[in-house]
Amino acid sequence: MSTTELSPKTETTPRTPANWLKTINNRPGLRLITAGVVLLILLSITRIITGADDLTSSGTMGTTLRLAIPILLAGLAGLWAERVGIVNIGIEGMMIFGTWFGAYGAWQYGPWIGFLMGLAGGAIGGLIHALATVRFNVDHVISGVALNLFAAGGMRYLSELVFVGEQGGGISQSPQQSAAIPRFNLPVLAGGDVFGWHSPDVLGALEQKHWFIVSDLSGILRGFVYNLSWATLLGLLLVPLTAWALWRTRFGLRLRSSGEAPLAAETLGVKVTRVRYIGLVISGSFAGLGGAYLSIVSSSYYRQGQTAGRGYIGLATMIFGNWRPSGVLGGATLFGFSEALKLRRDDSIPALFLFISFVAALILVFSIYRKRLIPGIMAAAFGVLFFLTYRLVDKVPASLTQATPYIATLLVLATASQHLRPPAHAGKPYRSGESH
Repeated sequence: MSTTELSPKTETTPRTPANWLKTINNRPGLRLITAGVVLLILLSITRIITGADDLTSSGTMGTTLRLAIPILLAGLAGLWAERVGIVNIGIEGMMIFGTWFGAYGAWQYGPWIGFLMGLAGGAIGGLIHALATVRFNVDHVISGVALNLFAAGGMRYLSELVFVGEQGGGISQSPQQSAAIPRFNLPVLAGGDVFGWHSPDVLGALEQKHWFIVSDLSGILRGFVYNLSWATLLGLLLVPLTAWALWRTRFGLRLRSSGEAPLAAETLGVKVTRVRYIGLVISGSFAGLGGAYLSIVSSSYYRQGQTAGRGYIGLATMIFGNWRPSGVLGGATLFGFSEALKLRRDDSIPALFLFISFVAALILVFSIYRKRLIPGIMAAAFGVLFFLTYRLVDKVPASLTQATPYIATLLVLATASQHLRPPAHAGKPYRSGESH
């Protein structure tokens, strides 16, 4: 007697909205792409409603990129420090070292030597912070604040010794650099030259059409490939380089373990003290590069107060980015974008307010779906406030225009409260070989 076996039916899980959201949330790359597409759609809608074409123009995006790089490098400096277990409040001071030494090198030897000298100046600042916090176990915040004060006063003293009496120099600024770092346009996409042939500007042509989404995307992409400095490209490449070094190498594993569980790492043979010295020198080097960018690319000379608190903004972008390089890049771009709108056209600021209200509404919907009450209430409050400002205020006061980048940064930090997880041992005292 033969029996017939029936194969079991495989049940397929229906693709409900909840499953789609769960899939997106579990894949960082897909989550990043989805967020970018949603923000692009909101930007395009805002541009059409307000008529503020500068909102997604290539000029605005190019300015955004140049303004974001110093903050990006400051955020990466904080990332390297806190991943190794040290809170680096002294990023501002290390950037000041970078601005002065970078400008001096660019004045005397050219811009690329200036970048190397700025890197070295920031690394010295990182080494000082390491000696204080790792060797002598000084409180991390106190050491950082002292370093910031020392950098401000010390560079003014060096300026008096070196720059006073030189053409264009003084106690508060350096002479202009001898040459500038070259810029380039990407062929075909942004009209760059290829062996003497001037290629077409495809993205520029699409941007001028003012089509929904297509022109906005073209303007954004063109801003990243038109009139681009080699130093800017170098700064962007440091983001994937940092991600690879910290999450794909044995050195990165040891460094992160020193910030998560230094005692356990030491029992496994990791030389925590040496790793922390290396991590802070790298942190200072990134901050020094950010400072050198300000005095060599953003400007052509050093001037006192050039960093303007960007070291602290960099720390904010590090927290916003959840101690991840891609998140730091997103936070730096946010600040750079709002700053760029302020610098290019003041009448684009109301359009930014409308865009922020749209983003706040999206955060509110997502918070309701995730059943997160506090972020939802904060998003609703900010959304209503910015929408009313857009509707009722015809001329934005100059003081509010100046504060817009900082307000936008605080808004995102307040409402986009992800599951932030700093390194477990960041800021806590530790001495190698002692029981804790």
